[in-house]
Amino acid sequence: MSQALQDLLDLLDLEQIEENIFRGRSRSAVVPRVFGGQVAAQALVAAGRTVPEDRLAHSLHAYFLRMGDPGAPIVYTVDRMNDGRSFTARRVVAVQHGQPIFALSASFQRYEEGFDHQTPMPPAPDPATLPTSEERLRGYAHLDPEVVERFLEAREAVDLRYVDEPPYGRYGTPREPHSQVWFRANGKLADDPLLHVVLATYVSDMTLLDSVLLAHGRGGWAVGDVVGASLDHAMWFHRPFRADEWLLYDQESPSAHGGRGLGQARIYTRDGRLAVSVIQEGVVRAPRGG
Repeated sequence: MSQALQDLLDLLDLEQIEENIFRGRSRSAVVPRVFGGQVAAQALVAAGRTVPEDRLAHSLHAYFLRMGDPGAPIVYTVDRMNDGRSFTARRVVAVQHGQPIFALSASFQRYEEGFDHQTPMPPAPDPATLPTSEERLRGYAHLDPEVVERFLEAREAVDLRYVDEPPYGRYGTPREPHSQVWFRANGKLADDPLLHVVLATYVSDMTLLDSVLLAHGRGGWAVGDVVGASLDHAMWFHRPFRADEWLLYDQESPSAHGGRGLGQARIYTRDGRLAVSVIQEGVVRAPRGG
């Protein structure tokens, strides 16, 4: 296991300070605020710690309320909303400086047999044939070297490979609002199903709004032609998967309007099973004068 992955796992391993209260810390992100994927993943950890082991996360719905302060701890309070025969529901509020910054509702289900169908996996090249994040980022002479280093540091725990040029790699001309990345943890993970769901939640916020940027020929924060932030995030976990094995993140944007852009995506295992569905809306604005 890489040291970066171990550091990420330590970041997600919350301190329990009361029966339904947990405390987490933050680290520097690409932008000067708490990374949304981090707070979503930590909130899911808090919820999962209060749920019987035989119940697996099947969905989460969350709102980003305020920018998080990376220099302060985050307190997560868990409301045990329901414990039914098949489903368990939890609500988590993340608090900093006395104010809520994030709210999540998550549902967990005991495994059962049922109907089974899925949308087929789209075509995508073998991840081994694609450049690594480091190879791509260090190849862009137009990017500020400091920005490149911050991107690489933020993604060091995850091997993330774009199928095509990312928004910040080629911009200025609108492209199809569709993006694909392969990702996996940079090391072997324990067999705990919640851990794999939490890692996928963390990564899911890294690239989901890329397709919005592509539709308008924008490069994003890395080149300073967009101002944005995540507003809400929803995930449905359909089938078991491992986050330390290759997962295809197939993303598209059906709409942008009113200063907001919508990204929707499906995550597939390498053998073609639909593992997760994801939807996120975010603020996506041109900077003043841009």
